[in-house]
Parts: sequence; structure tokens; C-alpha cells
Amino acid sequence: MKYLIVNGDDFGASAGINRGIVEAHCRGILTSTSLLVDSPWSGDAAERSRNLPRLSIGLHIDLLKKSTNRSVPDGVAAELERQFLRFKELMGRPPTHLDSHHNVHRAAELLFYFLAFAQEHDLPLREHSGVRYLSSFYGRWGGEQHLEQISVENLLCILKTHIHKGVTELSCHPGYIDTDFKTGYAIERETELRTLCDPSVRSILAEHDIDLINYTELAKAHNWVCPSLLRPGSATSGAGLLTLASTRNLRL
Repeated sequence: MKYLIVNGDDFGASAGINRGIVEAHCRGILTSTSLLVDSPWSGDAAERSRNLPRLSIGLHIDLLKKSTNRSVPDGVAAELERQFLRFKELMGRPPTHLDSHHNVHRAAELLFYFLAFAQEHDLPLREHSGVRYLSSFYGRWGGEQHLEQISVENLLCILKTHIHKGVTELSCHPGYIDTDFKTGYAIERETELRTLCDPSVRSILAEHDIDLINYTELAKAHNWVCPSLLRPGSATSGAGLLTLASTRNLRL
């Protein structure tokens, strides 16, 4: 069986992004999102999600704007824990999964801390669980805009050719443009939103027997994916296998 999680990053970044993610969930194929906890719009995102029980919400760790002292190991670990507790304060429950803004957890000097944190809290970490990560639905590459990459036609192609047996997470960044929110990814967000809500997308999902799920429904895939692979610490990314034990020599 082929299972697909469609995850919207940057929930909480702005009012327009919050609105777009909720619309992509209610009208489109988005099943999951990841919350930034320190934005002025984080509370708005939490409120908008209250009556959306089928929307799984993970923690989108942001270390880009933090003064975290990366030369002190406890600094990163403490920041992860602080953002986790802030998530629980906003949502009233733990996150369903873990990822990071701009995928900073990929950095060699940070990965060990993310893996340890994910294991401690029993959270699937992006690219380090049995969930395959697919990032090709994105409208900027090499510093240039590429709206064709987030067109309906390209999304249909991705669904037809890149969703395989097991669980895949397709990341996306839908939203509406906010005049008071500075970002290099603006028109692209509205294009993504229209694409995710296009009726032809659901038709292709049905035609290719792709089942939409969220992160709270990973148990549905246990008959198709080894349960041990659904836990943090086993990577299925193109970079190859990387376990928690193999990163213990990493230090900041």
C-alpha cells in the first residue's frame, strides 16, 4: 500500500500562511503541518487548528534566529526542549512529529541533538524515520523562481512517479501573501495553495491507490512498513543510514 502525508511547513509564520495551510487542509490534500512556536502568529495558528482533528501538527524547530550558543552542547538541547514545552503550552499536547526550519537538523553539528531529542520524546524526525521525505514540490531553486515546479501538472507527475510502497512525506509551503511579512517565498505560496486544492489531484491519488494519512495515523502503515522503521534513529534518506549511535562522536 502507498501512503502519503502532505505536510505544510511554517505554520505560525504569518496570518496569511496560517490561513493558507488551513485552507489546503480543508479544501485540498494537506494532512499535516509543522508549527513555529515563537512567531507573533503562533497563537493564531494554534487557535485555527482547534477544530481540525485530522490535521496532525508537529514541531518546526527554528534555530536560525536564535542566539543559541552552538559551541555549548547544552545550549542546543535546552533550546529544543524550550520550543517543545512552548508547543505543548500552545497546543495543549505534544507534537506528532519533528522537523526544522530550513532543515537545519541536517547539519552535522546539530543532528545528534535532534536524533537524541526525537528518541527521548518518541517523535518521528524528518529523514530519520521510516517515512520517506520528498522535497521536490518547491518553487525556488538556485535562487530563482520556478513556478512550473509547483504547478498542477508537476504535482500530478510527482504523485504518479515518486510515491512508492510505504509512507512518503511530501513537504509544501502554501499560504497567502502578507504585506507585513517579509519572505523570499511569496507568490510561490499562493501557487502551491491553488495546486494542492485542484480537484484533479485527488483523482490521481485514487487512480494510483495512494492513501492520504497524517502523522497520527502511522499505525495504519505497520502492515506495510516495519514498525521499528517508524521510530527515530533509522534514516531512509538518500544520504544513507545514520543511526543515533553512529552520531555520538558529533559535538558542537
